Amino acid sequence: MTHFDALETRSQDAREADQLAQLRAQLARVGQPEVNSLSDLVKLPVLRKADLSARQKANPPLGGIPTQNITHIFQSPGPIYEPCGKSHDWWRMGRFLHACGIGADDIVQNCFGYHLTPAGMIFDSGILAVGARVIPAGIGQTELQVRAAVDIGATAYAGTPDFLKIILDRADAMGEVLKITRAAVGGGALFPSLRQEYADRGIQTLQCYATADLGNIAYESAAMEGMILDEGVVVEIVRPGTGDPVAVGEVGEVVVTTLNPDYPLIRFATGDLSALLEGTSPCGRTNARIKGWMGRADQTAKIKGMFVRPEQVAAFVAAHDEVVRARVIATRKGEMDEMTVKVETRASNPALYEGSVMETLKLRGKVELVPPGTLPNDGLVIEDLRKYD
Repeated sequence: MTHFDALETRSQDAREADQLAQLRAQLARVGQPEVNSLSDLVKLPVLRKADLSARQKANPPLGGIPTQNITHIFQSPGPIYEPCGKSHDWWRMGRFLHACGIGADDIVQNCFGYHLTPAGMIFDSGILAVGARVIPAGIGQTELQVRAAVDIGATAYAGTPDFLKIILDRADAMGEVLKITRAAVGGGALFPSLRQEYADRGIQTLQCYATADLGNIAYESAAMEGMILDEGVVVEIVRPGTGDPVAVGEVGEVVVTTLNPDYPLIRFATGDLSALLEGTSPCGRTNARIKGWMGRADQTAKIKGMFVRPEQVAAFVAAHDEVVRARVIATRKGEMDEMTVKVETRASNPALYEGSVMETLKLRGKVELVPPGTLPNDGLVIEDLRKYD
């Protein structure tokens, strides 16, 4: 079957009518005023992560948002808490796995984390939805990952773009040959050079754009011409810091309304940048497309698959009286993310701060000490020097 279901190839009129009916039901659930068209969403307020976090602190654990059929509650950095329901493929990831060509004959090594954060379960449910089997590998333990892939016969990979290369390189060092021919990746940028390296190894790699709050938002197909919007969300591209839509082709912030009745999020601002594309995909899927992830509307950066936020950098500085300022710098070495933390201090031993960096930023990185007054006074605390073209 070429497509996951008939929803992917329906007319735009049919799609809008169906989504409008679902949207009206969502708005009734959360007590928002009724709308007459999808374009009327612009009249409603934008919900930002900071707003959601504040609501959850005031009304734990889910901020008073009306939910139903909830079976799991996860924690993401912030912290922000995300629910999961019991319905089939709750995060709608099966659509993406199907587009990757993964199906009932496959064994998928799922290398997303299963601990507290929901990524592992998000992909787990999608793998099951296409009838494939799951190796719940999680993150790390590279040698064991290779052993499992060889012994069980993994044919596909799910995980961050970088980690597959680590597994493949370790397999080469161990003299093992893996059977992986398809990769479904997310949680970080898939750089063209890395995609090509996987292709040279005989692995077709496609990426999706998903979040812990919303599930699948958009995904690539074999056409690899932008990312096709998922059928279970309404996506707007707005001017950053506002709720005002921008023209097709103009870069703006991704704002998503989920049609999932179990957890209705209306006009949820992701903080990510993208742009709508003209036309539809040559693969036959008729929904609108976005260019993909194009950076952050704020200074937040995703490094090694984890978000690093300005408030985390502030917490690191606040933990040390002698530290004046700090700046996180994201770079690439080969095909891997690297993080350097420049710290303004009169101290001379970087090891003094390594534990604190790990505790506050949740990642290991190189610590570089610089004298007070060295860092530019430009308000920048996270600098992303990676190239995305």
